[in-house]
Amino acid sequence: MIKDIMVHLDGSLEDEIRLEHGQAIASAGRAPLIGIFTNLLPDLTIAMPMDGGAAAMQVLTELDDKARQDGDTTAKRLTERLASLQVPSELRRLDGTYGTLSAKVVEQARCADLFLATRPNGGTETPDWTDLVEAVLFGSGRALLLVPPGRHRRGPIQTVLVAWNGSREAARALREGLPFIEQAGRTVVLVVDPPPDTRPWMEVEDHLARHGVIAEVETAESQDRRVADVILDEARSVSADLIIMGGYGHTRFREQVFGGATRDILSAADSPLLVAH
Repeated sequence: MIKDIMVHLDGSLEDEIRLEHGQAIASAGRAPLIGIFTNLLPDLTIAMPMDGGAAAMQVLTELDDKARQDGDTTAKRLTERLASLQVPSELRRLDGTYGTLSAKVVEQARCADLFLATRPNGGTETPDWTDLVEAVLFGSGRALLLVPPGRHRRGPIQTVLVAWNGSREAARALREGLPFIEQAGRTVVLVVDPPPDTRPWMEVEDHLARHGVIAEVETAESQDRRVADVILDEARSVSADLIIMGGYGHTRFREQVFGGATRDILSAADSPLLVAH
């Protein structure tokens, strides 16, 4: 059971879409909804010219003051919006530069059952918070629910597609996704390129059955297609309201990058994604 949900807010039009999805999930269990407002400040260390003097510093200080004042206005509006929801809610404001906000959000996300954000790689019309999403996925130990840009809530989650490959990441995602699976009317487990003469999905079937879920199993050969395309095609075929999959990547030094299939799906998925690492 999901007991608390964090929703990323940034003052953009996507806030309303994220809140729609967050409120629907919170309403199912009367879970508190916590809005995490990231107020982006100018990075003065980057913007300051090498020969900057008092005049340049004054300009940069004014930019910082303006960003904070705009943040005050946005925070007030978001507080009023959260108060209108039919679930307990609160707003937490984080001010910082693009490079510092991700770490602050990760600290917050570690104490929530679910973190909801807009999926990255959505195009130029939406703010790019890819670094933040990567940081929460790899650093929080929590699951992320990523909503496609512009995709309003379309009713309850009826069909869930689980992309299963037997990995640790897939197992984490399956565990984090159980509250959605147990409430859905249909669960489809997709196994891409299973080894010959094996049934690697049997344990998943048995595990879900112990949770009262009778899952359908589909297998597919990727052949000359990307694995991401196979998963997305299956999601469209079964009209999945949610895709559950492991989030693959690595965090060595600064290389917090999504693995191939994860990255490809994040750039094209029509359905919300629940990912865990």
